[in-house]
Amino acid sequence: MYNKSNYKFLLSDLSALNGVGLKTVNLLKKKNINNIFDLLWKLPKSYTDRSLSSEIKDLKIGENQTVTIIPKKYSFPRIRNLPNRVSCVDKTGELDCIFFNSYEGYIKKILPLGKEITVSGKIGRFKNKYQITNPKYISENSSLIKQKHNTYSLTEGISEKIYNKIISQIIERLPILDEWHSKEILKKFNNICWNDSIKELHKPENIGSYKEDFYQRLAFDEIFSTFLVNSEIRKKIKKNKKKKKIIDLRKQNYLINKLSFTLTNDQKISLDEINSDLSSSSKMFRLLQGDVGSGKTIVSLLSAFNTINSGYQVAVMAPTEILARQHFNLAKTIFPKNLNINFISGKSLYREKKILHQDLLNHKVDIVFGTHAIFQNKVKFKKLGLIIIDEQHKFGVSQRKKLSDKGGEDCDVLLMTATPIPRTLTMTLYGDMDLSIIKEKPSLRKPIKTYSKLENKIDEIINFVKKEINNGNQIFWVCPLIEESKKIDHSSAIKKFEYLKKLFPNQVCLLHGKTNPEEKEKILGNFLDNKFKILVSTTIIEVGIDFPNANVIIIENANKFGLSQLHQLRGRVGRGSKDSTCILMFKSNLSENAKKRINILKQNNNGFIISEEDMKIRGFGDILGFKQSGIKNFRLADPIHNHDLFLLAEKEIKRIENSKEDISKFKYLIKLYDRADIINDIV
Repeated sequence: MYNKSNYKFLLSDLSALNGVGLKTVNLLKKKNINNIFDLLWKLPKSYTDRSLSSEIKDLKIGENQTVTIIPKKYSFPRIRNLPNRVSCVDKTGELDCIFFNSYEGYIKKILPLGKEITVSGKIGRFKNKYQITNPKYISENSSLIKQKHNTYSLTEGISEKIYNKIISQIIERLPILDEWHSKEILKKFNNICWNDSIKELHKPENIGSYKEDFYQRLAFDEIFSTFLVNSEIRKKIKKNKKKKKIIDLRKQNYLINKLSFTLTNDQKISLDEINSDLSSSSKMFRLLQGDVGSGKTIVSLLSAFNTINSGYQVAVMAPTEILARQHFNLAKTIFPKNLNINFISGKSLYREKKILHQDLLNHKVDIVFGTHAIFQNKVKFKKLGLIIIDEQHKFGVSQRKKLSDKGGEDCDVLLMTATPIPRTLTMTLYGDMDLSIIKEKPSLRKPIKTYSKLENKIDEIINFVKKEINNGNQIFWVCPLIEESKKIDHSSAIKKFEYLKKLFPNQVCLLHGKTNPEEKEKILGNFLDNKFKILVSTTIIEVGIDFPNANVIIIENANKFGLSQLHQLRGRVGRGSKDSTCILMFKSNLSENAKKRINILKQNNNGFIISEEDMKIRGFGDILGFKQSGIKNFRLADPIHNHDLFLLAEKEIKRIENSKEDISKFKYLIKLYDRADIINDIV
């Protein structure tokens, strides 16, 4: 039986600790340390060895040292701003303890005359005498000082001494938790328990011991708890029984045969997986993940077509109106004329919306495309059978779960992303969903030729751009900043726009993050309609829209971008049948990592390989801005260094799922690792 009080202590407010008042609690909360458990992951960055005691004659100036002395005389000046001084001795010499901003009574209490006291601090020298200013540690009990003291990245207002006291108190009171892992898993970590692992983690001599059993066990705990929650959400969704959709393969294949291209093997496999979900009695909750330009959209539209033929309605949502409209136009091109296809956005006229709302409710519309406006409360369907969401990476686990619930019991959910990420990250971020992956590019798509150019070779680039425009092509020109920065020597989009429009009058448009949404849609629409030849932009063009006539992208300060972001930007071209080019501009003083990134991109068009390399170089927290997507980083685990632990956790989850093991014993593991908001609904 689990002892709830043990877990209660770990999840207690910080004020439950002795000597931790409201001021300290608030200071720690600023560092996102909200309970005792959070403090356990505030790891020491180094330590100061105060275990060795020196005599006064052997003290070294400028070093932290420990010395046992006898206070002999107090000097408390009456002149303001002068320090208080305690003259001390040992058998080898004299030393002064200097105090600023300390009261007489306090000093007399900690350094009583004639008593042997151990002090520790930084050694200085003044007027030919050793001194310690504001000693960090003072005690009659030398054993409390003669230790290795951890050094932390401190919160302003909390001293190292107080921090060590708080951590030491937690370690002393650390409860022994009931083991949640199987014997087979524990063997992998030499049977070390959670309690002992935490104690080892905070020992000064273990700083940076990432390969040790105690560290590996704790890293595995947080990976496993994440996978466990994902597994439970998957099971919960699968429990929702729905009516099976009847897939008419004859109609599907007739539509496929009418397409102007042949589906790749990856597209066929993904379509089969989706069809299997649609025709099952369990609710589909699947992610269709593919590299840029791999053809996810056609797979999703074929899935929509099969759902409509089974008597249901479909809703397709995209993040921008122009992308939603592009999907809408493609559907009108390939779907039979007897299907009722419609479109809705925030800009739709009130009268149009009212008619559409009524038509959806009466099942006069088979499929509707749009932005988030589709999921407003006023929009109701007669028989919604499938929700498709493009570029869903902004959704977290909780939001995805709510989305799955919204469609109703017979509604399947298909999410799409053009963000290729490493497998360990996929398991972590999307483990609550079934996964279909498209890596293979359509045969008509030619590889994008990638070149690097020094920025002082801009005249060569301008000549190349002129030639491309004369051939009827369009160009993206990407800059990192909107306006010129004095601090960072990057090119700005505005400055480059001014420069290019002098060279190419009436042929250049500008787009950046400060452009309002309506103006942005208008600019992109004009560029799509070939009214401009060059679009100068910041990185906001990196995801989504097809511009078949744009076959050149120039990226300034390419060394300032991550590999995955460069690959996403490069994917804006190469959408048509023309040869496409990506030019990476950079300054001459490149770091080794920057050179490595640029060379990887020049040699490779596979987004999945590129994302693996990106994670190795940059770390997983920053890959494609996942920090900004609300995805919490692990405290110890790392998808690169702990790849084997991710695979072990995946294997253990499959074993638990297959054996239908009761997961109640993992309840507190999940609560501890900050996922209580999800697990309360599950266990």
